[in-house]
Amino acid sequence: MDGAAGPGDGPAREALQSLSQRLRVQEQEMELVKAALAEALRLLRLQVPPSSLQGSGTPAPPGDSSLAAPPGLPPTCTPSLVSRGTQTETEVELKSSPGPPGLSNGPPAPQGASEEPSGTQSEGGGSSSSGAGSPGPPGILRPLQPPQRADTPRRNSSSSSSPSERPRQKLSRKAISSANLLVRSGSTESRGGKDPLSSPGGPGSRRSNYNLEGISVKMFLRGRPITMYIPSGIRSLEELPSGPPPETLSLDWVYGYRGRDSRSNLFVLRSGEVVYFIACVVVLYRPGGGPGGPGGGGQRHYRGHTDCVRCLAVHPDGVRVASGQTAGVDKDGKPLQPVVHIWDSETLLKLQEIGLGAFERGVGALAFSAADQGAFLCVVDDSNEHMLSVWDCSRGMKLAEIKKYKKPKFIPCFVFLPDGDILTGDSEGNILTWGRSPSDSKTPGRGGAKETYGIVAQAHAHEGSIFALCLRRDGTVLSGGGRDRRLVQWGPGLVALQEAEIPEHFGAVRAIAEGLGSELLVGTTKNALLRGDLAQGFSPVIQGHTDELWGLCTHPSQNRFLTCGHDRQLCLWDGESHALAWSIDLKETGLCADFHPSGAVVAVGLNTGRWLVLDTETREIVSDVIDGNEQLSVVRYSPDGLYLAIGSHDNVIYIYSVSSDGAKSSRFGRCMGHSSFITHLDWSKDGNFIMSNSGDYEILYWDVAGGCKQLKNRYESRDREWATYTCVLGFHVYGVWPDGSDGTDINSLCRSHNERVVAVADDFCKVHLFQYPCARAKAPSRMYGGHGSHVTSVRFTHDDSHLVSLGGKDASIFQWRVLGAGGAGPAPATPSRTPSLSPASSLDV
Repeated sequence: MDGAAGPGDGPAREALQSLSQRLRVQEQEMELVKAALAEALRLLRLQVPPSSLQGSGTPAPPGDSSLAAPPGLPPTCTPSLVSRGTQTETEVELKSSPGPPGLSNGPPAPQGASEEPSGTQSEGGGSSSSGAGSPGPPGILRPLQPPQRADTPRRNSSSSSSPSERPRQKLSRKAISSANLLVRSGSTESRGGKDPLSSPGGPGSRRSNYNLEGISVKMFLRGRPITMYIPSGIRSLEELPSGPPPETLSLDWVYGYRGRDSRSNLFVLRSGEVVYFIACVVVLYRPGGGPGGPGGGGQRHYRGHTDCVRCLAVHPDGVRVASGQTAGVDKDGKPLQPVVHIWDSETLLKLQEIGLGAFERGVGALAFSAADQGAFLCVVDDSNEHMLSVWDCSRGMKLAEIKKYKKPKFIPCFVFLPDGDILTGDSEGNILTWGRSPSDSKTPGRGGAKETYGIVAQAHAHEGSIFALCLRRDGTVLSGGGRDRRLVQWGPGLVALQEAEIPEHFGAVRAIAEGLGSELLVGTTKNALLRGDLAQGFSPVIQGHTDELWGLCTHPSQNRFLTCGHDRQLCLWDGESHALAWSIDLKETGLCADFHPSGAVVAVGLNTGRWLVLDTETREIVSDVIDGNEQLSVVRYSPDGLYLAIGSHDNVIYIYSVSSDGAKSSRFGRCMGHSSFITHLDWSKDGNFIMSNSGDYEILYWDVAGGCKQLKNRYESRDREWATYTCVLGFHVYGVWPDGSDGTDINSLCRSHNERVVAVADDFCKVHLFQYPCARAKAPSRMYGGHGSHVTSVRFTHDDSHLVSLGGKDASIFQWRVLGAGGAGPAPATPSRTPSLSPASSLDV
């Protein structure tokens, strides 16, 4: 029935959800009781001789075994007590033993001995049709033989069993009856009939006293148990790889520039390199002619800071650099104090650390003294009083400080002229010339006999505020306007000589630096770095987003990747030339994206429930669809490109069938069953199944080809192979979660295409690299810093040669080179590249 929801719909829906949750809890409790009964049966069979259970005068039939597995457990498996060090209670481990063709329970295996399970290692065959350890071909289940009447003594018959043994026999028979409830269906792929083993329950389950060791492991997030089933090919968790992976990461390129909210952040060093910052990284960029190709240049990186860099100053020698960082917090919530680093731009070695514990909130501005060869450093912090302090650079000692009671509001920039005059740019677009005036001892407040400065000339230079002034080597001055985006060159007497206008899509002028010859470098408020001159115009050499980033996907066959975020820009980046290939305005916030396997189109999910499909060559929108009115968190094409799955915050996964070229799609079905919003999903390698995670830590499986049905028997999906692994919850990746996690510590996860490593983006500004599978608690990792905000996404390129990571609010994009066994080999021996382990990069690993 269409129309507005009635007043009672809300409570009714909540009551229905509550009943559904209780049903899942009861289903899990039933499974735990069944497992407990099966364990009781096993213990009884170990303690009671076979003759006691069969009767004194009845021989055991051929092929029967007192140690045979209950019929409900995987065929030809016998339980044994082998500890695996899981996070569960006492459990039963299943191991295979061959049996005759017509029996589900074969001859007993020797005590303490077992054979290798026949399933594949880690993630078994995608069809998962044969049981764990099944000796037959896939898809064939051994039939179960009902117990023969001769095997069970009659109630009044004579028996050698004593009265004390009769309760054991009764309990044994009861356990057998209960275990029969666990008989599995012949194949999960056949999708014929209902799965008899129900789901162990959702995250609301509180009781988890019994699990089958060797079948599942359990972890807890916010007190909620999450059960994950162990693939049949893994006999022991101790067999899984331990230690950090042999692969390492080296920062190859940083996309973006922080011009949106900072000034005086662009300088040219004596070496000709341009120095600027974004996130926690200070970038040394060599324009053009570098290994990046035409216009790409090369980059080196100073990475000694632990939080966002806010200001820069270059020493008069053109080599030493001072950079100040803001205050922050570590992963445990402890405050990180602002500090200034003085470092060598040639070696990237930190020379001095100044002011640790002396500044509040952050370091807002820096300047070296000029008259005494840079012996002193002036620092202004971000406290309410804006404390100005002077430090001895060689000794790291504070010499003096004073409060700046009024924060400058109307003079964004100034510059000293060679004759001693001062030029200032104000918020009204005026340039004022301040000249020395004779001392006036008679006028109060004029400083007695000291010289004073007064306005001797002025000119209206720009519309809106003036953000930057730059004194050129020839004595002329450049000014950059905010609102009018003009760059103007001024001669003596503030006579305008030449001007140029910055294109609107680059934003207003934020900073100006003079390069080699007549070359100029301009930083803009839309985080772009431009290169050119007033006569020929300017072109971008560095570009980036301007707001929080979330969407990331890599091209299936090229070293390209696509990003989107809260700035409503959809950007395609070329990882070879380190340049922006194209960018379009989405008009809405983009949160997720995925390439079609052909690479011809890309799907983009927005925050309004709308999703688009764009042609990657023409940039035209070929499909525009709305599903619900809540934000979309994940879009993912199946590996064969026949389906598109869209995960929404309305708790539904929408499935669309897709044409061969990806341009057309039609609704195929909906996967409904999650009790919270969808966070991540992956397709199986055969393109028929989906694994999904939700906001309340559920792991659900779906049979898409069979009608978008939820697979209640999650145990049957333990051996399924997945084309990608981006779900943050699952057996193969549960070891990436830190102790005491609240469930939001990990934002993104991605397995490499060669299935050797898994990259993780966490909430503490770090990128981690783990071995895959990562199925051991507290697994060690290689940890890399540089982002100044929560890392929202990570993805490997198509050939695993690089990893791309997104910073959230810092709007940065990092391109890491993968080194080692699974990567593309060592980085090129080029001085313009960042060393994989430089002294300034000691925080990376």
